[in-house]
Amino acid sequence: MTLDPALFEIVALSLRVSGTALLFSTLIGIPLGAALGLSRFFGRRMVIALLYTGMGFPPVVVGLFVYLMLSRSGPLGQLNAPLIPSLFTPGAMIVAQTIISFPLVAGFTMAAVMGVDPQLRLQVRALGATNWQTTLAILTEARIGVVVSVIAGFGSIISEVGAVMMVGGNIEHSTRVLTTAIVLETRKGNFDLAMAIGVVLLGISFLTNVAMLRLQGRTFDE
Repeated sequence: MTLDPALFEIVALSLRVSGTALLFSTLIGIPLGAALGLSRFFGRRMVIALLYTGMGFPPVVVGLFVYLMLSRSGPLGQLNAPLIPSLFTPGAMIVAQTIISFPLVAGFTMAAVMGVDPQLRLQVRALGATNWQTTLAILTEARIGVVVSVIAGFGSIISEVGAVMMVGGNIEHSTRVLTTAIVLETRKGNFDLAMAIGVVLLGISFLTNVAMLRLQGRTFDE
């Protein structure tokens, strides 16, 4: 209500980190989910089993994994490559959130694609469509499930606290996001501010679900 600049900074960082992680998860997860739903290959069941395991993976374990990989004594931390982020930076938080949301996007996309009538694929093939055109047609038919997969991926990371706290450190003006700010203010006894930030987080989640309904072509009256 008072338009606190510090709160705007936290909200902006939360949306930037989670939005970037969701973009990476979508670019990788949707093609992989479509491939698993449409094709059969050696080791497919193992990939699906790993994907389902990732869907239920504890976020704090993901944070521990990313921490060990990016630490200076870790395998990636020793490379000092410009594309490899350092710990306690937004880049490290993006990596952790991408790993968390990717299995959800891929898994729900696979389920949506497998739910499409198999006859559609045969009809599209009979019309002379290429593999890419066939995949696009099936994804269009399964678009509601694909949109749900993206929203589920976003919901899993915008409300996540353990992994981002571990790899980001909750540093003011640097890596503090909505969830870590709630934890901090609660520990300080500032329950009114913690509740206000929680309302903002709930508002973002609500707007996300409204966007999902719009993308699905539905209204609240249906």
